[in-house]
Amino acid sequence: MSQFDVWEKEYRNPKLISNSDEPQIDFKHFVSWLRKTQHVSLEGLRVLDLGSGTGKNSLFLADRGSIVTGIELSKTAVKIATERAEQKNLDVKFLEGDISKKIPFPRNSFDLVLDVVSSNSLTEEERKNYLDEVDRVLKPSGFMYVKALCKDGDKNAEKLIKKFPGIEPDTYTMPEANLTERVFSKQDIEKLYSQHFKILQLERKQSYTQFQDKSYKRNFWNIYLQQFD
Repeated sequence: MSQFDVWEKEYRNPKLISNSDEPQIDFKHFVSWLRKTQHVSLEGLRVLDLGSGTGKNSLFLADRGSIVTGIELSKTAVKIATERAEQKNLDVKFLEGDISKKIPFPRNSFDLVLDVVSSNSLTEEERKNYLDEVDRVLKPSGFMYVKALCKDGDKNAEKLIKKFPGIEPDTYTMPEANLTERVFSKQDIEKLYSQHFKILQLERKQSYTQFQDKSYKRNFWNIYLQQFD
C-alpha cells in the first residue's frame, strides 16, 4: 500500500491521529520560546507546515497573524483543513503534496518550517531530499521546529521494532495501519540535523499516542533548529 493510500485511509477512519483542532502543548511551548527568547513576531511570519494534516498548527499561527502554507499528502486532510480555515475566516493555503519531493517554492521563501511528527515515515533517501529542500526554502537564520519519535528509553518502540521490523534500521510497520515509522536516537538526531542547521534545543519528552482506542506511552524529541546565516 502506498503512503498516499495509508494516509487517506487514516484520515477517513482515524486510528493514530486525533481530530482535535488544538495544537499540542510542546508546539505551543516552541511558539512561546520563539517569541520570548528569539524575539520573533508572529505577525507576517511566513510559515511552511510540512505534513500539515487537518491544519491545527497552521491555523493556530494564522490566527496570530502569520502567513501560512501547509503541504499534506492526504487530499481528505487538505479538505478538512481548508474547511476549518474557512470556518475560522483564516487565509491559509493548504496544498496536496509529498514532503519527500521538491517543495514548490523558491529559495529563501519561509521564515519558519514545521515538521510535527511528519517525516518519521520517510525512507532514508526521501529524508535526505526533504532536508535538502527545507534547507533551500528556509531563509538564512530562519527557524525550524521538529517533533520526532524517540528511540532512547522507549519500550514501546523496542517492542514494535522487534515484533514488526521494517526494511530500514530502527523502523517498524504498524500493524493494520500498514504505516512504517522511524525512531531516532539522540546521536541520530544530532548527526542528521547538524548538517543543515544549528541545533538550538534538543529535548526528550514523554507523552501518549492513540492506536485502536488504546493509549501508549511514547518518547519524542522536540528539536529547535536555526538555519545557518
